[in-house]
Amino acid sequence: MTTDPVAEPAESPVVRYERDGPVATVTMNRPAYRNAQNSAMTYALDTAFSEAAADDDVRVVVLAGAGEHFSAGHDIGSPGRDAHLPFPRRAGLWWDHCGKAGAEGRFARESEVYLGMCRRWRELPKPLIASVQGACVAGGLMLAWVCDLIVASEDAFFADPVVRMGVPGVEYFAHPWVMPPRIAKELLYTGDRMSARRAYEVGMVNRVVPRDGLAAETRALAGRIARMPRMGLALTKRAVNQAEDLQGLHSGLDSAFALHHLAHAHNAETAGDPLAGMDARSMRDAGSTRAES
Repeated sequence: MTTDPVAEPAESPVVRYERDGPVATVTMNRPAYRNAQNSAMTYALDTAFSEAAADDDVRVVVLAGAGEHFSAGHDIGSPGRDAHLPFPRRAGLWWDHCGKAGAEGRFARESEVYLGMCRRWRELPKPLIASVQGACVAGGLMLAWVCDLIVASEDAFFADPVVRMGVPGVEYFAHPWVMPPRIAKELLYTGDRMSARRAYEVGMVNRVVPRDGLAAETRALAGRIARMPRMGLALTKRAVNQAEDLQGLHSGLDSAFALHHLAHAHNAETAGDPLAGMDARSMRDAGSTRAES
C-alpha cells in the first residue's frame, strides 16, 4: 500500500506552515541542503498550499525558504533524495513512475512533481508572494515563478544552468513570460547568475530590499494586499493568469516540456545518463559564478 510520507511525523518537517492573522507563511525547511526539493518537500508544499486555500481566514500566502537560500532547485544528490519512491498522485492522472523504465518513468514523475505541481500552485485562488534570499536556482525558479509577486533580498540571485546538461531549461519553462525573450536566452545560454537588481530591472522581481528587511517587507506587502476583497483578488488573479495563457504560456509549457524530455532521452542514449553525468556540484563548478550587476 502506498502511504503519504507527508503525513508521517518528523522531527524537522521539510515544510513549515504558520498563520499570522490573514497571512499564511509556507517555509521550505531543508536549509542544510539549500532547500533542495525532494518529493517529500513537493508534496508537503502541496499540503500547505491546500490548507491555505481552504482556510477562510487566510487572504494571502507567502512562500519562503529557511536559512541562507530560497532554493537551490531539484534534489539531485542529497541523502534525502527520494525520486525512486512512490507518492500519491495529486497534480494529474498520470500513473505512478515507480517500476517504469526509461522515458516512461521520468515523464510520469516529472509530469506530476514538476510541471503538474507548478501549474496546480499557480492556480491557488489567493495571492502568493515569494520571499527570496540567496540562491534561487533551476527548480527554485519554478517555485518563485508560480507566485504572483516576488520580493527579493539584495543578495538574492537567479539562474537556470541546466543547459549544461544539454537540457533546454527547467520543466516549468516560463522564462519568456517572466522576462523578455532575449534576456531569457542570455540567462539560459550562459547559465550565469542574475542579480536581484538585474531581475528587478527586467521585470521578474517586484521589489529588492536589504536582507535584514526581507521578511518584514514581504509581510507588510502581504498585509496590505490582505485588506482587499477576497473575491476581487481571486478574480483578478484568474484574469491575469488567463491573459498569460492567451499569450501562449500554457501551450508553451507543454511544448518546452516535450523538448525537455527529448533532451533527457538523448542524454540517456548517447551518454548513458539522462542528466549527462552532471550533478549539482559539477554544474556549479562548470559555470561562471559571476552575477550580473
